[in-house]
Amino acid sequence: MNPLWGHLAGVITTILMLTFIGIWIWAWRRKHKRVFQRMAELPMEDKPGGTDDTIPGPDDDAEDARR
Repeated sequence: MNPLWGHLAGVITTILMLTFIGIWIWAWRRKHKRVFQRMAELPMEDKPGGTDDTIPGPDDDAEDARR
């Protein structure tokens, strides 16, 4: 095997590792905390801007089965 491949693999590994560390540092910056916190809460909302009573919940199915 040509020694050039070993150097090329090392350079690519180093570039990918530095890219990963750069993205990790970018994501953990203090100014992103508020945005990421808001995005983490999105799945818990029924409807943006308020609640929606027309969407059935797990308790609504149980009540229909009892009727």
